[in-house]
Amino acid sequence: MKKQFCLATLAVALSVNAQTLSSPDGQLSVTVGCDNGIANYMVVLGNDTVVRKSPLGIKTNMGDFSKGMKLTGSTQPQSVSESYTLPNAKKQNISYTANEATWMFNNEKDKPAFSVTFHVDNNNVAFKYDVKAQGDRRSCIVTEESTFYTFAQDTKTFLCPQMTPQTGFARTAPSYETFYEYDAEMGKDGWGRGYTFPALFKVTSNTLSNKKGQGESYIWVMLSETNIGGNYCASRIVSADTQSYRIAYPEQSEFGGVGSTAPGLMLAGANGEIPHAETPWRTITVGRTLAPIAETTIQWDLVKPQYEASKEYKYGRSAWSWIIRMDASCNYDEQKEYVDFAAAMGWEYLLVDAFWDSNIGYDRIEQLSKYAQSKGVGLFLWYNSNGYWNDAPQGPRGKMHRMIDRRKEMAWMQKAGIKGIKVDFVGSDKQQTMQMYEDILADANDYGIMVIYHGCTLQRGWERMYPNFVSCEAVRASENLSFGQHDNDIEALAATIHPVLRNAVGNMDFGGSALNKHYSKDNKRGKTRVTSDVYALATAILFQTPVQNFALAPNNLDDAPAWAIDFMKAVPVTWKDMKFIDGYPGQYVALERMTGSKHYVAAVNAADNAYVKEINVPANVKEVTLYSDDANLNGSVKQVKVKKGKVKVTVPKNGGAVIVY
Repeated sequence: MKKQFCLATLAVALSVNAQTLSSPDGQLSVTVGCDNGIANYMVVLGNDTVVRKSPLGIKTNMGDFSKGMKLTGSTQPQSVSESYTLPNAKKQNISYTANEATWMFNNEKDKPAFSVTFHVDNNNVAFKYDVKAQGDRRSCIVTEESTFYTFAQDTKTFLCPQMTPQTGFARTAPSYETFYEYDAEMGKDGWGRGYTFPALFKVTSNTLSNKKGQGESYIWVMLSETNIGGNYCASRIVSADTQSYRIAYPEQSEFGGVGSTAPGLMLAGANGEIPHAETPWRTITVGRTLAPIAETTIQWDLVKPQYEASKEYKYGRSAWSWIIRMDASCNYDEQKEYVDFAAAMGWEYLLVDAFWDSNIGYDRIEQLSKYAQSKGVGLFLWYNSNGYWNDAPQGPRGKMHRMIDRRKEMAWMQKAGIKGIKVDFVGSDKQQTMQMYEDILADANDYGIMVIYHGCTLQRGWERMYPNFVSCEAVRASENLSFGQHDNDIEALAATIHPVLRNAVGNMDFGGSALNKHYSKDNKRGKTRVTSDVYALATAILFQTPVQNFALAPNNLDDAPAWAIDFMKAVPVTWKDMKFIDGYPGQYVALERMTGSKHYVAAVNAADNAYVKEINVPANVKEVTLYSDDANLNGSVKQVKVKKGKVKVTVPKNGGAVIVY
């Protein structure tokens, strides 16, 4: 990896007036200023104001730096560029070029209070604060961040409400598992606690919408944050007024009430031994289509690996009994059956879910692991995160929250040949919790173990920061398809938003692609799947994570279409690149993923009318494999001749389409 810095000719002046920093292509810019003692910024795309003038600032136990500020100057702008490889995310080889500059603000006593560094590339604006020491203070608590995002009143929102702490199953909330609000009005505040990251906004373009024949035109804006491990808390946004949202920190009742809601920072000393006291990066991804949103890499561009991988981690497909057969399936005989099923599918892993410690036991897990390895299958084991912060009864309990217990457990896993863990029921964004996430990952790497988090926060750059990190759930995922029919009824609707929002900022442990008609062992009772088999194949492409826990079951070898089973035997889970094709959250989505020389185009539809789209393919491609549904959701596969570089797909409601070439 290489990062280069050079001076750039940009619109940044060394005056104390409002100053503008532009992207390399000159289309996206941020203007930073200070009015009436309040620092502020504004984001513009072309001639459209995307984020209106919004306050910046920070409050600490050393002082309130949200008011009484003076803009004292800025650094010379620099062009920054980097190329790096990321084997465990939606794109493998990533390069970016951006422009950066830093603005300095003094307090009322005319002493340095904080600086703000802005990073602007062609589709992203990001910024972070650097808090300055006051007197002999060498540490501080950030009590509040006065970062606002102000939009036009007619902006539409696509947001996921924050859950109430210490509610839900066994007091495990919050865990980012609520239904999204689609095309909602500005000014709402979810369930009274704001919304989780990422957050999507649709802003009307004032310059394009007024052109003759143009019709309404929109700018899409996604807010998120990155570079958070144990160094800070995770944040959310809450409604500040009818046009603004602001950053908010965790609530006191999270994590069982233990730990601070406010993050702490170590400050630079006089000799500069601690060079920076920086907050995480706040990211704003902007596009006139959803392509820059779905394809962004800003969450990884702004972070660095925190440690070296202890081994080369192998990714792959995973069987998982719980989603169909639930807790009762966690016994030796059924897990052995699923090992055989994974082997028959050519899959690399089996996830053994909750209660394995009591229903199977450590000795027999070792036997199961040995048997699985003889079949070319590795085991992931489920763990309860909890110590004192929830009442979830599932075991193993008390193994992950203390370092001494955790490392003993991981030493046993290494000896038994366990390949990874799924840690569930975390439910907090406090700095203490984020430190635990990071500590589990660091310890697991020492023992060559991969980590999936479930019932958890959203990752913030972790694919690059921690090489053994696999994914987070942080979404209303497939388990809810077993719990409630409503989730099944809107399954396709929810799927249209994940590729352009939740999955856009990181790997997503959804655990879907079921081929059972019913969520039960006998496939005759339980909640009913209303989506098609082709839909299931499409979401295996649309939903991205390098270890996919698929919801297929052994009975599918006999009762599912052979073409669907053959597809799932060969489906990739790691990708070289991806490209957004088309979509609107809550209606339909289509995108392309590439691995090696093979291309997969997947589409699903939630709208009442069929989604019809001509998909472009390269000129040298004369024939493709097309998986599609008829109007009654009966799926089929056929070879289709390419006509004039296009393949037409028609996707009915709750259906899907997949093109392979």
